[in-house]
Amino acid sequence: MGLTTTELGRTGMEITRVGFGAWAVGGGGVNFGWGSQDDEDSIRAIRHAVDVGVNWVDTAAVYGHGHSEQVVGRAVRGIAEADRPFVFTKCGLNWDDDDPMGPHPRDLRPGEIRRGAEDSLRRLGLERIDLLQFHWPDAGGPEIENSWAEMGRLIDEGKVRAGGVSNFDVPLLERAEAVRPVASLQPPFSLIRRGAAGDVIPWCHQHHVGIIVYSPMQSGLLSGRFSAERVASLPADDWRRANAEFQSPALGRNLALASGLRPISARHRVSMAEVAIAWTLSWPGVTGAIVGARSPEQVDGWIGAAALTLTADDLAEIAVAVESSEAGGGPSRPPLD
Repeated sequence: MGLTTTELGRTGMEITRVGFGAWAVGGGGVNFGWGSQDDEDSIRAIRHAVDVGVNWVDTAAVYGHGHSEQVVGRAVRGIAEADRPFVFTKCGLNWDDDDPMGPHPRDLRPGEIRRGAEDSLRRLGLERIDLLQFHWPDAGGPEIENSWAEMGRLIDEGKVRAGGVSNFDVPLLERAEAVRPVASLQPPFSLIRRGAAGDVIPWCHQHHVGIIVYSPMQSGLLSGRFSAERVASLPADDWRRANAEFQSPALGRNLALASGLRPISARHRVSMAEVAIAWTLSWPGVTGAIVGARSPEQVDGWIGAAALTLTADDLAEIAVAVESSEAGGGPSRPPLD
């Protein structure tokens, strides 16, 4: 199946509007894990996504404390070279193997960036990372200029094709861009978490920086399959149990917003998840959306978002649902042409 592609910033990489997010395939037993996951199911999900047209996979070193990258590497190596997807990963968060539920310190010292890139290459089984991203801004360590210069050296050495950032604000983007062009930004963005539409998305659009948004379904809340009962049944090591968006009073508002997507999904004969994802893709400058899955069936539940264009009436109806539910914060609809 062929899916429409768009160039990711100034990288020359043409990516599909949706990409496979490999956070959950890292499994459980670690801080910010998603509960236990069968690796063979994960590999089938990744390969199925590629079979139906997805041409990029996004992971991170910290997901499953390296395990997600290992699974992605296994999945990609089993795909014919001509059909292999781009592989994007992230660095800059550390962990302690002796304390799996412990914190993830942010560290963008140049030496740590290099070590992280080389560890990711080894786990992924690759000679070059297509997109390496700083996962979070450093918590007060080196200047971003020094960190970004190290990213440039990795690119010049051929270990990384393009460098991007995740969770950066506009001032940090401007400082990095002054050293070397930033290929992409990965911000959180969904109908619930809409703040990026007010600052970093317009900035990136203006400066030709690619945007791949994460959590467009707000970690499943906008899939149409969540309820208070399902939240209560999540595994003890699923990070969502303790997240404020999955607890009252926010949970009730979020589920009300999700219900407001039902008429649009029925009108287009698509899933509510696909409507939620398509909403993020309707914003000028957004190149693609990262969507997670743990099985081929879950991929089939959102793949249609890549081809779904929401009308002005759809967007207006969604804006009413956003405002009436009082869920989240930020702009409620893309700017009018």
